[in-house]
Amino acid sequence: MAFWLFKSEPFKFSWEMLKAKGAEGEQWDGVRNYQARNNMRAMKIGDKGFFYHSNEGLEVVGVAEVCALAHPDTTSDDPRWECVDIRAVCDMPKPVTLKDVKAHPGLQQMSLVTSMRLSVQPVTEEEYLEVCRMGGLENPPR
Repeated sequence: MAFWLFKSEPFKFSWEMLKAKGAEGEQWDGVRNYQARNNMRAMKIGDKGFFYHSNEGLEVVGVAEVCALAHPDTTSDDPRWECVDIRAVCDMPKPVTLKDVKAHPGLQQMSLVTSMRLSVQPVTEEEYLEVCRMGGLENPPR
């Protein structure tokens, strides 16, 4: 299993909106960056990822999981763009802010710190477990 981080501006698509989609989830569409697209192509069903509110909040607010493999992005006529579907798994009991992540010595190499503009990022297992701990998730979903 791999771990990821999905960034979204909450006024466009928020954690609450993803939770409202239920078990069916929602396609993670509109990504127009090759590295982010390639990250989605590498995803497997059941991979977990943080849902991060960008611009407003700047915090990890929940854990999502991949529920459909990479497929054509329905918001583009260009076949180069693909996306996965994700669904909400659980809230982060205490949102983990970007400030908290940047201040943590063990998270200095996390993509959220080093590649801030990338909308779909890989997360190591160690980073995943530490951010879950910081957010109060005693038994992180795997």
